[in-house]
Amino acid sequence: MARNGHPAQLSLDAPDQLGLHDSAGLHDPPELHDSPWQGRRAEELADFAFEDPTQRPTPPPGRSADAVADGLNTPPLMEHRIMSNTRSAADQVRASIAEACVGLVDRQTLVELVVLCAVAGEHLLVIGEPGTAKSEAVRRIARRLGGRYFEYLIGRFTEPTEIFGPVNLRKLKEGIVETETTGMLPEAEIAFLDEVFLGSTAILNTLLGILNERTFRRGHTVLTCPMRVCVGAANRLPDDDQLAAFADRFLVRVFVEPVRDSALEELLSGGWALKAGADRPLASMADLDALMKTAYAMDLAPIRPSLAHAVRLLRSAGIQWSDRRIVRVQRLIAAAAALAGREQPTEADLWPIVFALTTDHAQRLGRDVLRDLLAASENGSLIEAAAEGSSGPLARGAKILREGLATLAERPTAAEGQNAWRLRVEGLAREIDATFTPATMPEGIASLRTEVVSVLQAAGQDPHPPGPA
Repeated sequence: MARNGHPAQLSLDAPDQLGLHDSAGLHDPPELHDSPWQGRRAEELADFAFEDPTQRPTPPPGRSADAVADGLNTPPLMEHRIMSNTRSAADQVRASIAEACVGLVDRQTLVELVVLCAVAGEHLLVIGEPGTAKSEAVRRIARRLGGRYFEYLIGRFTEPTEIFGPVNLRKLKEGIVETETTGMLPEAEIAFLDEVFLGSTAILNTLLGILNERTFRRGHTVLTCPMRVCVGAANRLPDDDQLAAFADRFLVRVFVEPVRDSALEELLSGGWALKAGADRPLASMADLDALMKTAYAMDLAPIRPSLAHAVRLLRSAGIQWSDRRIVRVQRLIAAAAALAGREQPTEADLWPIVFALTTDHAQRLGRDVLRDLLAASENGSLIEAAAEGSSGPLARGAKILREGLATLAERPTAAEGQNAWRLRVEGLAREIDATFTPATMPEGIASLRTEVVSVLQAAGQDPHPPGPA
């Protein structure tokens, strides 16, 4: 990216910016090596609440994060209480996702991936044309989660003070360069930066510290940031090599397209009914922190052979991704397991691998290459993302069931809406029969199909095809 005739120079060579501190496995960010686990009793750990994600405890190697520091395992009753709190937090987050998605069309995956990244402590890059509801999706889930939110559209002439805050003039007279960060990005818990690659060298270099280390440094100001997730957006991926290196700090990629033709009616009705105003939070940062604590305490050793196998399959298909991304995708897998209410990750939680691939083509190819490995994918909190990431029958079944029940519940009372609604029901029958055979059809889907057939037969139509092959 040229600026005033000179290419932007980003400081990308320092070990802490390269993210190599955790190259040996799943650990907390590099600033967290002084672990507050040491010396804590089990009773304290069970109720440990993270007010600041940069103070997350680092579990001792090979030890459960909820183990007592003196080497004794957490009692079963306490483990039950911890998992109960985790499931309660997952329920609150699930409700937030559902409310945030009301009226949004084809953006449920984006909303769910914002939550996944917030629990994993990673960042998300959204690539898509203008006017595709990128900012609306992020804004909605931020409101429902109740976090401090910062949003800004970056331009070529955006000044650092517009994002990070102005310099304190009183302190400047004393020779101290101090930044007033109140209400600005350094104090945000969830952030959305539109056209992020248009930022100047000064903006991008400062952003690197916040993204990588959760630390804001400017002049004499050094501030620990409570950032859970930063969502960057752009119309396309950058061609400049140094900007591409900056983009690599966003582990998850989502490529959004305009709403499909079959959902235009839903888009129009949802957009017409959209109401402006603040939404009531259904979850909190404490819920995210509880899930984050559970994710960081998980033992990923049993799932690492499957992850390594996935990487080899992708490499054999010509899909290359950096060692840093391979290491850090473990955070996404652990976060997916926590949001699904599992104590340890399984092969059902490998689907985030696809969203860590760097291009739209790589994601499409990777989804096909990993089809068999990701067949067991499912997540009750992140239904759309698991289905899109894996194309697995379980994840797709959960999506079909949710959408099918919603479609049947929306049966219009007026005669003029009946034909359009029956076409949707017929499409639902086709999707069910294209996805499952009688032997693989889950009970819930079988019941849904029976109801769909009844509706179509009552209307004088036969479901097509007449039954699964």
